[in-house]
Amino acid sequence: MKSVIVIFAPTACGKTALAEDLFGKSSLSCFKGRGEVVSADSQTVYRGLNIGTAKPSPAEMEELPHHLIDIADPQTQFGAGEFMDAADSACREILSRNHFPLVVGGSGFYMRNFLMGLTKAPVCPDEIRLKIKKRLDQEGPDTLYRELLALDPLYASKISPNDHGRVCRALEVFYTSGKPLSSYKMPDSLRRDFDFLVLILNRQREDLYRRIDLRVDRMFEEGLEEEVRALKASGCTKDTPAMKAIGYSEFFEEGLKREEIKEKIKLDSRHYAKKQYTFMKGIPGAFIVDADNRERIENLINQFCSGLKVL
Repeated sequence: MKSVIVIFAPTACGKTALAEDLFGKSSLSCFKGRGEVVSADSQTVYRGLNIGTAKPSPAEMEELPHHLIDIADPQTQFGAGEFMDAADSACREILSRNHFPLVVGGSGFYMRNFLMGLTKAPVCPDEIRLKIKKRLDQEGPDTLYRELLALDPLYASKISPNDHGRVCRALEVFYTSGKPLSSYKMPDSLRRDFDFLVLILNRQREDLYRRIDLRVDRMFEEGLEEEVRALKASGCTKDTPAMKAIGYSEFFEEGLKREEIKEKIKLDSRHYAKKQYTFMKGIPGAFIVDADNRERIENLINQFCSGLKVL
């Protein structure tokens, strides 16, 4: 058995709740207790980022086991390559227990690389990598992003200026090979390491935005501000890798008051939700399903788990 179920949706779409309803210990479905979640979220890997990432609680993880939660220090750069290695290992471990790995998350970049593999770009020599890192520290991220815009506008347009890891990686590739990262062909088929069922959950834009706004309000009620203060006290700054996340980076913007930070997080979350879908375009065999169409979702999973051709 190599079956892996992938559930992708942007923030606040209800993907984690769906996984719990179908596979949790208290589930009433036929999948009860048969799955374990591999979190495909670029920020829940970091320790200390709990409220702003809507990280599952201990009770939720008892109901449905989660992997790749709290595995990295906030100061550590954790990218797509690290995620792919960790996710592969977790999936194999889950499969060894005859359970179904449920790769659940909203990081389209992580998801696409997990499903289709990494771009075959060259490995960067240490001297180039260290030189670019030094430039990042001395010249700042804005300078490096503007340089990337000039050298590889196609790739730069697809990533955030605050994503220092990807900005540096793209510059590393250019200065190693003389070619932009966007010129390297992306894999166009699913990896053969596993058998995948890919579900992309969809919601009407107005409904999704309403859910995002409610989630952000709830985060502030649960103490997001206090969490950020604690992270700052532990040494986190605006340049800390984990602090690039939406829900945290806004607290480092100068001059913003509490309500302005909250509204900025809502706006950034909406923009990010729209952007995340672009990474999942063209995934072979993926099913785009209404997030509330429980019957359709269960039927697709049931066919897949039974070894039948999914229609």
